[in-house]
Amino acid sequence: MRAFTVTDISRNGGGGGGLTGRIGIGLELDSTHLKILEVLRENGRISVAALAERVGISRANAYTRFEALRADGAIKRFTAEIDHVRAGLGITALIFVTVRQQMWKQFRAELARMPEVEYCAITTGQHDAMIQVRAQDVAAVHTMVTDRLANIPAVKATETVFILDEVLRRPYVLPSDRPAGQSPRRPAQPPATGEVPLGKMRFVGAAEGRAALQKDS
Repeated sequence: MRAFTVTDISRNGGGGGGLTGRIGIGLELDSTHLKILEVLRENGRISVAALAERVGISRANAYTRFEALRADGAIKRFTAEIDHVRAGLGITALIFVTVRQQMWKQFRAELARMPEVEYCAITTGQHDAMIQVRAQDVAAVHTMVTDRLANIPAVKATETVFILDEVLRRPYVLPSDRPAGQSPRRPAQPPATGEVPLGKMRFVGAAEGRAALQKDS
């Protein structure tokens, strides 16, 4: 009999009957949950039996905890990780965009029509958004920026940076990744004068248009 993997459980909706989708509500992650996520980060297709052995719990416990993580939304989905160079997309670029503040909805709608865009985030600082694109060559990125992105009325300016080497890319990070004995730092209290201490960063707050964008998402 074939051993069920955690991806089988996710694809089939689990076997918990009426509990599926409910057991994870309000879930508080403990060290065992985090260990499960550590193992899944290495191999998302691991069998439930192997997962239980790696974590040091029973198969029933591993299954229940996995279902709780999935139902609670801590695990959103399972997907494949590809080699972009082997897939023919050897060029990666970051495009920093300044958006006209009253035209965020148009910017979002136009961006959704660009299949080269892998990731987009609203940012603080000089620019309003950062876009990551993957393409076959530099010319394809140039065409995308000058012929399409820059011609969107919502886009005021762009700045393109090409990535030479992706040094590190993790599927995700966890609180348990922090070295043992290292506690989170408390945020430093700002000086009474309101000045930014040397070596600190001043964050530029989101404009009204960006705040509205986050509400729409």
